[in-house]
Parts: sequence; structure tokens; C-alpha cells
Amino acid sequence: MRFLVVGAGAMGCLFAARLKRAGFEVHLFEKIRERAEVIRERGISVEGVTEEMEVRVPAWFEKPPLAPDAVMFCVKSYDTKDAAATVAPWLKENSVVLTLQNGLGNMDMLEEIFGKFRVLGGVTSEGATLLDHGKIRHAGTGETFVGPPGHGAEKIASAFQVAGFSSMVAEDIHSLIWGKLVINVGINALTALTALKNGRLPQIRTLRVTMETAVSEAVAVARAKQVRLPYSDPMSRVIDVCNATSDNLSSMLQDVLNERMTEIAFINGAVDREGKALGIPTPVNFVLTCLVEAVQETYFDRVRHSPGAFPVSSDK
Repeated sequence: MRFLVVGAGAMGCLFAARLKRAGFEVHLFEKIRERAEVIRERGISVEGVTEEMEVRVPAWFEKPPLAPDAVMFCVKSYDTKDAAATVAPWLKENSVVLTLQNGLGNMDMLEEIFGKFRVLGGVTSEGATLLDHGKIRHAGTGETFVGPPGHGAEKIASAFQVAGFSSMVAEDIHSLIWGKLVINVGINALTALTALKNGRLPQIRTLRVTMETAVSEAVAVARAKQVRLPYSDPMSRVIDVCNATSDNLSSMLQDVLNERMTEIAFINGAVDREGKALGIPTPVNFVLTCLVEAVQETYFDRVRHSPGAFPVSSDK
């Protein structure tokens, strides 16, 4: 198969490097010209839990010289529509489109542009951190699901397996997307607001209570939409993920530390929107969304603290 990976962030680079090393024809499309040029010149470098490797992958900030069989969207959710509109004229009529993104709504946005029967959903538990242009740390391994069956899902899952990923086809991909959303609802915003690693959240009483409420709101919305979550005890699953990724920085915390826009609108914000549409109260997700949005809108207004910067006053 010939793959076009859209977005040269951590996940895009991880999948592009693995697929290319496995012998597939792979090209990257990246809107940031400097990033694309660095990758084209130096390739992709991967370190971390699996073996270190350096792989040369062609990267482009304009139309790539490739007619892909499959297009993988690995951009941030807020870039999905623009990226899809850019890529759409380059594709064959039978090219399959796959989203491996966080949050809710990416499949809907892609289906609007490419049509329902060309779009596949994907969920991955692989963890990666972008260190520099084309340089990533593979922080953790996990399963990758593609679905629904048909429309090339089996071929893509097989290609992922050849590339070394634990991958399979899922009958109900929407259940898995919601399952990951609920986990992200419990973790990402709290890490972004506190600058804590995942493992610390359940250890702090006030954060655990907030997490429990945010998760319960998301579960109530999922149930109202008749979504069957892929686990029986959502809060226990969130705690398990916190513990299994205890030393990880969530993707939203990475965005805040690097003063980038976050995907809060497609995670906690999506729960709040869906809740309002259904008449289900989601006050904690609303507040978490507002706070993270306030953080990302005021990066350049921050008080930069350094030792001794503020005088100490005494009451008299």
C-alpha cells in the first residue's frame, strides 16, 4: 500500500517511520514548511521504548508526487477541516481516509469532504512525544484499532501489523472513539491546568474528585447517545491509564508547555456541546474547557516569575 500521512507531529512521524521501514511507500504532508524541509533532509529519528531508528521519509509542504491508497490524518483536530480540504483534490476516487486523531468529530468532518464510505475511524494507544522536527520519543506501546470493517480497513490493519503495531479491525469503532474520549476527558485538561504528569492526578484528592465528576458527565452523555463503552467501569479505566502512563506528559500538557493551541474543544468541550444538545448537565467539563481555553488565549500575558522577582511585604 501507498500511504500519505497528513501531519508530521509525534504520531504522524511514528507511523510514517514504522511503515516506511517495513517497506511501504510513505510520504508525509506537513503544513509547516520548515518542519517538512528538515524531515526531507534528515529523515525521522525515533527513540524510546522500542528500538532506536532513523528512517528517510519524503516530506512535503505542497502536493506530494504520490497517488496514495490510504491517507492517514494525524493533525490536531482543529486543523482537520483545512487539511482535508487541501488534500482532497490530490486523491484518487478510491483512496481510503483514516483518522488517528484525538477527540470527537473528526470522522464527521472527514465524511463531509470525502464521503461516508471512504472514511475509517482509528484509535491508538501508542504514545509519542515530539522532541524536534522529525525527532520523536516513543513513550509507550498499545493497541491500534481501525474500523468499521470493509473499505480497506483490513488492508490498513494488516499493514500496521507488518510495521510492528498491534493492530486489528473493530466492528464498533465509535465505541472505541468514545472510550478513548472518556479517558482523555479525565486526564488531559487536568494535566494541562496543573502541569502534572498523568500518574499524579489520582493521588491528589481534589483532582481525583474533579476527574470523577468530569468522567461521570461524559459517561452520562455517551449513554444518552446509546454508545456502548468498551469497558464496564469507566473511572477505574481512567485510573488504570493514569497508572500505566504515570510518567507521561499528556498531549494537552505538551501543547500548553509549548504555548500551542490545544484540542480542548474536541475533548471536554465536545462533551459539553453534546450534553447541552441532549439536555444533560456537564458543568465540570464546561469549566475545564473554559479554563484551558483561557490558558491558551493568554500565553503572552503571563506573569513570568523568577526567584526574588516580587517584593515581600509585611503587615503592620
